[in-house]
Amino acid sequence: MSTPLPLLRSFSLALALAASTAALAQPANSVHLEELTWTELRDRVKAGATTVIVPIGGTEQNGPAMVLGKHNVRVRLLGARIAAGLGQALVAPVVAYVPEGGIDPPTAHMRFPGTITIPESAFETTLEYAARSFRQHGFRDVVLIGDHGGYRRNLKRVADKLNHEWAATPVRVHALDDYYQAVSEVHAAALKARGFSDAEIGGHAGLADTSLSLALDPALVRTERLKDGKAGRAEGVDGNPSRASAELGELPAERIVARSIAAIRRAVARR
Repeated sequence: MSTPLPLLRSFSLALALAASTAALAQPANSVHLEELTWTELRDRVKAGATTVIVPIGGTEQNGPAMVLGKHNVRVRLLGARIAAGLGQALVAPVVAYVPEGGIDPPTAHMRFPGTITIPESAFETTLEYAARSFRQHGFRDVVLIGDHGGYRRNLKRVADKLNHEWAATPVRVHALDDYYQAVSEVHAAALKARGFSDAEIGGHAGLADTSLSLALDPALVRTERLKDGKAGRAEGVDGNPSRASAELGELPAERIVARSIAAIRRAVARR
């Protein structure tokens, strides 16, 4: 016997409402600041969550096989893992607009469609005022982590400026270079120990870079475009990602998180 149409409609409506409610509801225990209400955030800070991680990515070409937002996705995911491992830490929204080269004439990654660049002064001012905002709201340790190596000196300049200004206060800004060192140097060394050559491991969009992306979010990589390994510097690739795999990126991801947690704990202890 068939189910009456009105009953089917009521059941479908109930399912749709339940799904909508679940989608709108965000857990109050999320580590992501942007997923909390202001009162939830206030209470978390009062309860001791006084470390905030500022994840910095960038919107740039990543070769023909990886999406433009690779850095943004990776640093958000890894930032959340680091915050969860630390405990009493939160993660700010990702900074996706960073210096990527000149516009006229186009230099560096700006030679490729989709890359977005801003002046170094604008970038540093953005980070500076983000840190000032966090200080205003009760955070004591502001940790800058960058998934892209091009702006490491900018992070240090911002941290040095504010730490000098706030020397008489308990608030500190930490430019966490350990994160990027783990992303690049440690990962490359691990792959070399497994027999991969420097030329294959490469750098930007090479074997190491692509494997880390596959381990964190496979949707970042167009795997069908990795097979021939013919993409080179003219296509924005340094290395040969044709043998990239999630398995090759899983251990480095764990090491990035572990090293970052240890480095933050050391920095906070010195404050």
